[in-house]
Amino acid sequence: EEEMSKASDDFTTVVTGQYDYSIMHYTSGTTGKPKGAVHRHQAVVQQKATGKWALDLHDDDIYWCTADPGWVTGTSYGMLAPWTNGVTQLIFEGGFSASKWYGQIEKHKVTVWYTAPTAIRMLMKAGNDAPKRFDMSTLRYMCSVGEPLNPEAVVWGVDAFGMPFHDNWWQTETGAIMCANYPSMDIKPGSMGKPIPGVELAIVDEDFNEVPIGEDGNLVVKPGWPSMFHAYWNNSEMYNSRFRKGWYITGDTARKDQDGYFWFVGRADDVINTAGHLVGPFEVESALIEHPAVAEAGVIGKPDEIAMEIVKAFVSLKDGYEESPKLRNELMKFAREKLSAAVAPREIDFIPSLPKTRSGKIMRRLLKARELGLPEGDTSTLEDD
Repeated sequence: EEEMSKASDDFTTVVTGQYDYSIMHYTSGTTGKPKGAVHRHQAVVQQKATGKWALDLHDDDIYWCTADPGWVTGTSYGMLAPWTNGVTQLIFEGGFSASKWYGQIEKHKVTVWYTAPTAIRMLMKAGNDAPKRFDMSTLRYMCSVGEPLNPEAVVWGVDAFGMPFHDNWWQTETGAIMCANYPSMDIKPGSMGKPIPGVELAIVDEDFNEVPIGEDGNLVVKPGWPSMFHAYWNNSEMYNSRFRKGWYITGDTARKDQDGYFWFVGRADDVINTAGHLVGPFEVESALIEHPAVAEAGVIGKPDEIAMEIVKAFVSLKDGYEESPKLRNELMKFAREKLSAAVAPREIDFIPSLPKTRSGKIMRRLLKARELGLPEGDTSTLEDD
């Protein structure tokens, strides 16, 4: 406030063009030090379009994006998409509470709701009866972004609200939604959906050859979409390393099914190699969350002399459940039945909550650092840090 009071009220408006830099967002830091991704003014074209296509925004909607405005979702879809589509939006400054959130939807007659998987899991933790105490009959469409949305959360949306959550995928670097479960398409719970019109996604191997349908590989994007980033601030070497053979390398692993739906497997850095099996943490986390006692789960690879790595899970329990050796064994058995003995957790620790970024992504690198007694690295984006 002191610095603002020194500023002059007189200033010249700067005329900008579509290719001028407009905004810089820092990545969430899930895999290392946050990087400043720089975007151009033309990004708003894609933010407006995806607001209509993926979020189904209409003139008469009352829209609520729960993301912090300082992060890319809060800017792209908490401000720019609703503004450019002329949509009334709710701004709520209070902290998380299931009853407060449901109360806001009832009070302001919210019609479209965009939130994060972490928040959805916390709402699930509050129980199915909680939303029934509020009149949320105006709500017609729900979306999520951040960590991939576990299949059980999509199904829970139908049980609790009478409609599913429509998950979508994008990154700080992409600037806008790139792949979505649209309102007009059948949802496959756990899927990222299909690419936005004009966006080309592919699953490739290490030589950038497309892999067969159903096989895991590296998720890449053909450059040229309007909202793509054009620099990492003061790090041109890192920026250039993200482009190769005509593709932008997302750093995510995924697969594509026979119907054209994309499925997130994990960050390339997070994939676990256990006795020759490549395991995506998300797959194991999703299986554990299906157990009625589990609120959240985070999975890492722990070094092992024989298997190279073993799968280790960190679990946060729902209210009413207490940690015990019996419950630990029950969860291990449950995971083996859902997955297989080869990829199920060999170890499970109970913790009160998982370390997450402010955008709701599980910081698996912190779980691993704490488990192995290694330096935690940059934690500037850690929630409540």
